[in-house]
Amino acid sequence: MDITSAELTPASLTAAMRATTPLIDTLSIEVVEVGERVRLRIPNEVQTRNHMGGPHAGAIFTLGESTAACLMLTKVGHLLDRGKPLAVSANVSWSKLARCAVISEATMDIDAAQIEREFLDGGRPEWTTTILFTREDDGAPCGEMSVVLTLVHPRVD
Repeated sequence: MDITSAELTPASLTAAMRATTPLIDTLSIEVVEVGERVRLRIPNEVQTRNHMGGPHAGAIFTLGESTAACLMLTKVGHLLDRGKPLAVSANVSWSKLARCAVISEATMDIDAAQIEREFLDGGRPEWTTTILFTREDDGAPCGEMSVVLTLVHPRVD
């Protein structure tokens, strides 16, 4: 993904993520805020609804992983020409039913400079990103997710 920090707008990140991960486009996930935090949105569309009338848990899970990836792009995206991000593990819990669009917001448990130092020193940094899911219609929390990410050096075969 070739995107500079000057281009980190909701529209540019949405386009870049949809171009590299077609499922994000399929689910109509969009970046709605970029800055100290990132926020993404998944609409409540017929093709992604569950039996309860809201976004399917798998779609919301994808929203969460995408939010973690988006935050990673804003913090250490400049390293992606030398490394590949991977999800190591993820956990999700649901607290309320959502029958509307869902908004996700991510935070990291580590400073981006620490990730960069470890990676540039030849290491494989790992960090946890926490994602809060809220219902768009009333702002009520409806779930939480944690994703452990890593940045790996390309294999030389």
